[in-house]
Amino acid sequence: MTVEGNTVIIDLGLERGEPDSYDSPQRSTFPGWFPAAVLAVLVLLTAGASAAPAEQPFTEVFSLRAGPAEPYALTGDGRLLVQTYGVLGAYHLRDGEPQWKAGRTKPVFRLRLGSGLILMRPWIVGSRDPGTTAISVDDGAYRWRRTGQVVSVAGSSTLLSVTPVRGAGNRRIDGPVDAIDPVTGRTLWTVNVPSSAALIALPGVGDAGARMLLVHDDRTMAVHDLATGERLVTTNAPPADYDPDNPAVVNGTILLRHPGRPDMEISAYDPVTLRNLWAMPADGAYTIESCGILACLSGPGGMRAIDPATGDTVWKRPEWRGIQQFGSQYVAYGSAENTRPLGLINPDTGALEVDLTGWRPVAGTAGEHHLLVTRAVEPGGRTMVAVAQPGESRPRLLGALPTGTGDCQAANERLVCRSMYGRLVVWSYGMKG
Repeated sequence: MTVEGNTVIIDLGLERGEPDSYDSPQRSTFPGWFPAAVLAVLVLLTAGASAAPAEQPFTEVFSLRAGPAEPYALTGDGRLLVQTYGVLGAYHLRDGEPQWKAGRTKPVFRLRLGSGLILMRPWIVGSRDPGTTAISVDDGAYRWRRTGQVVSVAGSSTLLSVTPVRGAGNRRIDGPVDAIDPVTGRTLWTVNVPSSAALIALPGVGDAGARMLLVHDDRTMAVHDLATGERLVTTNAPPADYDPDNPAVVNGTILLRHPGRPDMEISAYDPVTLRNLWAMPADGAYTIESCGILACLSGPGGMRAIDPATGDTVWKRPEWRGIQQFGSQYVAYGSAENTRPLGLINPDTGALEVDLTGWRPVAGTAGEHHLLVTRAVEPGGRTMVAVAQPGESRPRLLGALPTGTGDCQAANERLVCRSMYGRLVVWSYGMKG
């Protein structure tokens, strides 16, 4: 952050970037009989205190040249991965020390991580398959390259090579599924998919490892072992749209929204046996999302959280339309597109813990017990940064970033943002207050 001389500016309320909904600070007033001499002393004391240098909330640690479309990512062990002008490199967030450089690489839209690898899929014009190249996160060494899109699976070190259906995300695939050895890139096993299918990861149950759920377009629902590709169990599923969010897996239970009689229904399936556990009317719910151990059902009538194992309603919030997870924190939204944050919530109870009206959550790998949020004071103006954490009813302001700062990601005591001047800047921040 640029220090503007020794000038100390005291600004309150909206000038600090706080939302309109916050109460304005109350100004102190002096009664008419207050002694003039005492008032003069107070003014002098206040002026002297104001002249003390203010501690800067943000300090630039280091910066790198980076174009506006060049991707970057943060790792859980405190490193910045960035592709700048075709060169992929890693830097320690603590001090900017270079860890490695991988040499020139083809431009990619984003840096995807999985099984200790950076999975580079170059962006191209047209329908030609650009393939996937694997680079080691540890040392930047080239590992392997193969055709198809390689995706990671939550809860497993196995990588899968698939051909996504265009415009349907990674979960809707067309053609076979290949399991890949992360070390060598060779194919471990193949599951043939005659046409298209929805692919969803299933977490391990007990001693069983992670598995893969395939819902084929003939409505066959099948569970496969990720270690061998073996088909473990199958069942017939109801007709449904099987879009990128349907079915959903919440706390190990498979939830499917589908047409019923007479209206839409939600059915639950055991992840091991695929036995139908329960079915109930959707009651206007359009989406099913995980919110902790509960399933949040959202639609025009609001949001309700259910126990996925039983279908029992745990809480309801008619004003909520969406939910999003940031690390271990959950944010509720007043719009289905997740564009109007309402607050930091407790997903177990549905309690709104921190009012986030007017603020935008910052993604990344920040601390487990807090969430950084930003707010632009005016278009093209300063970016205010605050910290939201349970126990405080509203975000606590940390400070302002320079004009033209945006596209930020948070890490532990670090904030990484793009600058309008073609740089990627790493700031340090403290949690005092």
